[in-house]
Amino acid sequence: MPPIVQHWIDAILSAIPNIFAAIVIFVGSIYLARLAANLLTRALKQRHMVSNVVNLISQLVYLTIIVVGVIASLSRFFDVTAYIAGLGLAGFAIGFALQDVLKNLAAGVILLMQQPFRVGEAISVAGFDGTVLTVDLRATEMSTFDGRRVSIPNATILNSPITNFTRAARRRVDIPLKLPPGTDVESTRRIVLDAVRRVPGAMSEPEPTVQLQQIAGDAINLTGSFWVDVSKTNPDIARDLALTYINEGLAQGKTDARTVNA
Repeated sequence: MPPIVQHWIDAILSAIPNIFAAIVIFVGSIYLARLAANLLTRALKQRHMVSNVVNLISQLVYLTIIVVGVIASLSRFFDVTAYIAGLGLAGFAIGFALQDVLKNLAAGVILLMQQPFRVGEAISVAGFDGTVLTVDLRATEMSTFDGRRVSIPNATILNSPITNFTRAARRRVDIPLKLPPGTDVESTRRIVLDAVRRVPGAMSEPEPTVQLQQIAGDAINLTGSFWVDVSKTNPDIARDLALTYINEGLAQGKTDARTVNA
């Protein structure tokens, strides 16, 4: 047998273990990628995430595991360190150029997984109060209570305090009052309590209260507080009704008090 043929036979025979290992690693990575993608898809759908976002995240996980499997398979035959370093440098350059986009993308994924709010819920975030219209990977779109449509980058939302009005079963409404010196505080307290109890959705527990806040030289400051069931009454409407009833009661009781819209 010619030496060159013998050399190739020996090379092939010596490479068989590596070829077998590479095939096992590659096939195993495909199986693991499918398993991980399916489990992740099932978990995200249980959280009622948007379907296209679920598919995107699942595909990213699938491709990541496949790429790792390919690199592990190729490492059975030659050193892939230099290639990985080159990919790392290229990835760093791309990431630096797209850092704002990637930051919003990562924030969008976190928001969609944690779900501090959903489409249709009323929230307050980054200085805007309104209803959530859409939540995607780059930004969240809201319709503010005064009619504006606002698109807020997800990174800004993730770094800001979020108030979810919809998920609060009850809300407290505060009514500040200023009384002139010498006013009958107890009479005013009864008028305020009677007024807030007339508001639809006002809760008996916790009980409404009227607290004396300050006695100044030119005024006595009180604050009436009561809780409303948000499923029955909007807190802003409840506040408006409470102010109306309080003013009626003060007029009938001839108590000289001024409501303060704070």
